[in-house]
Amino acid sequence: MIFADQHVESLGGAQVSTRLQRRFLERAGHTVTIVAPRRHGARAAADAGDPAYLDLPSIPITLDREYSLTWPGARADRAIDRGMVGRPAPDLVHVQADFWGAFLGYRYAARHGLPVVHTMHNRVDVGIEATAPFPGLVLRALNAWRRAALRGLPGAAATGHDGWAYLRGLARGAAAVTAPSGHFARRLERNGVSASVDVVWNGIDDDVLDRVLRDVRAERAPGPPRFVWLGRMSPEKRLMPFLEALAAADIACEVELIGGGGQLAAARRLVATHGLPVHFAGKLAYDDVLRRIAAADALVQTSIGFETQGMTPFEAASLGTPAVVSDPDIAGEVGRGVWRVEAPEDEPGRIRALAVALRTAAADIAAGRAPVPDPDIAERFRQSSRTAAMVAVYERALRASSR
Repeated sequence: MIFADQHVESLGGAQVSTRLQRRFLERAGHTVTIVAPRRHGARAAADAGDPAYLDLPSIPITLDREYSLTWPGARADRAIDRGMVGRPAPDLVHVQADFWGAFLGYRYAARHGLPVVHTMHNRVDVGIEATAPFPGLVLRALNAWRRAALRGLPGAAATGHDGWAYLRGLARGAAAVTAPSGHFARRLERNGVSASVDVVWNGIDDDVLDRVLRDVRAERAPGPPRFVWLGRMSPEKRLMPFLEALAAADIACEVELIGGGGQLAAARRLVATHGLPVHFAGKLAYDDVLRRIAAADALVQTSIGFETQGMTPFEAASLGTPAVVSDPDIAGEVGRGVWRVEAPEDEPGRIRALAVALRTAAADIAAGRAPVPDPDIAERFRQSSRTAAMVAVYERALRASSR
């Protein structure tokens, strides 16, 4: 039984990961129920009839109604218990959530005596600082909410007011904690969230990977160096600093931007102002995204400190495409096949460092000396191997709970 903050058919990396996890668990013979807020409008009708989804009453929380919130109270608890009538009884709860989905998952597990495996996806402190005014007050309120929602459970007792205190409180009720990268797992351990955190990467669909790899060209297509950037166009992803660095680099190249978001209009203005060689591709189907990455000479990753894994450089490495990587933790996790961007503390320095890295990458690509990603990543990143690793965590949690 998986609990999520957002419906897994909505946009987002955690949602993609959970959809894949469900599919590959079912392939392996397991039964999966996913509990999440109901989507709204035509989206809700599209989800109807899927036996894996237990959709909860919700309210939309974004203007486009893509994302929803379910209040983690007694009404939602009753809706979950009613929704489970007639479904196979779960053996285990997997919390793939950080907020209301996490509260509901821990409450359900406590009511029914089930162990919890919690996958931590969120650098709560960094995310709130990047997206909310008065982040200190927001974190205090978040910890108070956690204590109230988990009253009577282990997670209510944890003290503190920062993002790590919040995650420590959640993890107190878990039989096992996992993280999607080694760097985030070690950070969770250092901050006392859990004494031992299992690293289970979010993976890539085996079937999609095989389809795309069959179409990858053996030789580079002629032309100037081709860069691709993809993601949500919001401040924490640092799209605007990338475009400023591209202007400062002043290199002959082609750049494709994939995705959308609140900074799209500002990005278009900056591109027009500087006359940058940028094409806006918009939102694409996942197969098409991977094909664009495979066709590029390099992927550009620009967020710093925000990502708990950073999927795109792993996807690129799986396809044989090197990456310009701004986040030193992600660069260390990917290993070979990256141009590392120096990361000074000030933003102007970071932009200058990214411009240097882009010039170096363009020169290396033109000269035929681009770094080559580790070929083992394509196998280690397959969802089938990631699901097998997670099942091993489940089995360990179940053995511990039966003692």
